[in-house]
Amino acid sequence: MSAPPAPDTGPISDSDTERTSDSDTGPISTADTGPISTAAATAPTPAPPRAPDMASRAPDTALERSAERTAKAAARGGGHPVRLRALDGLRLLAALMVAAYHYGGRDGEITEAWGSSPRAQFPTLSSYFAYGCLGVQIFFVISGFVICMSGWGRPLRSFFASRVSRLYPAYWVAIILVTGVFALPWVAYKAVSPSDALVNLTMLQQPLGVDRVLGVCWTLWAELRFYALFALFVVLPGATRHRVVLFCAVWTLGSAFAEASDLPLLDVVLMPEYSSYFIGGMGIYLLHRFGHDALAWGIIGISFLIGQHYAIRELWHPANIDAFSYRSATGIIAVVAFGYVAVTLIALSKLNWADWRWLTIAGALTYPFYLVHEHLGWVVVWVLHQKLGIPSYGTFALTVLVMLGLAWLLYRFIEQRFTPMIKRSLSAVRL
Repeated sequence: MSAPPAPDTGPISDSDTERTSDSDTGPISTADTGPISTAAATAPTPAPPRAPDMASRAPDTALERSAERTAKAAARGGGHPVRLRALDGLRLLAALMVAAYHYGGRDGEITEAWGSSPRAQFPTLSSYFAYGCLGVQIFFVISGFVICMSGWGRPLRSFFASRVSRLYPAYWVAIILVTGVFALPWVAYKAVSPSDALVNLTMLQQPLGVDRVLGVCWTLWAELRFYALFALFVVLPGATRHRVVLFCAVWTLGSAFAEASDLPLLDVVLMPEYSSYFIGGMGIYLLHRFGHDALAWGIIGISFLIGQHYAIRELWHPANIDAFSYRSATGIIAVVAFGYVAVTLIALSKLNWADWRWLTIAGALTYPFYLVHEHLGWVVVWVLHQKLGIPSYGTFALTVLVMLGLAWLLYRFIEQRFTPMIKRSLSAVRL
């Protein structure tokens, strides 16, 4: 089963529904840092200081001191950080954008499911559905925001446990489901080999050159590289505003060097075509945590300018009657800008009115929906439209509902059951 090219396949949900406020960071356990010996207090010459941990170090800027005071006030009952439910809603919106793209905004395998080109099924909407692939960029901006939030104040062990336990349980089941369904004799789509399916369980199939079970999993490879860079340069030494700003600056310059040098290794590690979106999300988180700041706004602005360039480069082409879809440069820039603006408004508490409880569930369903909606959606579309004769728009809506239902099952019986178990097990392991 050959997957479509990376820029046009689909997004990754950040998948960290458990952390949407600073209240979930928690202090570093003394088991991770060890007690300070009392001998140091009586020695004639002070011993060299330990590297400060996030539990004991003093804030390094006035902005951080302000944030510390806010956090202490909340701990005393002076206020509680709220869950950013609007961010959950934005994640679901981005996932639905990508589903619209996969079902009606592109050609390829979905054409077999419909029995004709999606342009024939949706003559008016298909040109708009084609912009849905930009949900990828929106997801990456969200990921930069949430991973910065998630890693703040956590030791490496906790960060690692959180990422693995959130990504893998639903992913493993999605791999098994798609492989099993595609192996059915009446399904027209070809399954990957058993060996390749087993490699897919590692989430490293793309760098290993193995056929992908899930076409959209290329974004997981981008996420894994982001997690590794963030863990190494921010989580391991301890997150501070200064360190995040430096990380964003160095990664931005490094990505530009990677593009200019045309060295494959640098391109793989620094992924210049996607880095600006993660960096923009981190800049937005600095606004959320520390308030208005010229450096944070500079990070956001520069990352947007670079990000829209890569979006145009990957998705724009001159109008061509032979091409399936045409996306205008203005339209592409507008959708990318929407993602940045929406996350920024949420970070600055401008959308706190969208505090509906159902958005929390919507955010939780986004990741499993993302995993299963494309390939299993082909099968559902084929059954509903070609076998049962349901009209195109009805098939589209029902397919989305079926995939959301399957996502809920994965969330309820896989993620809720196995994520805490894996997280506890990994948290007990010393790195």
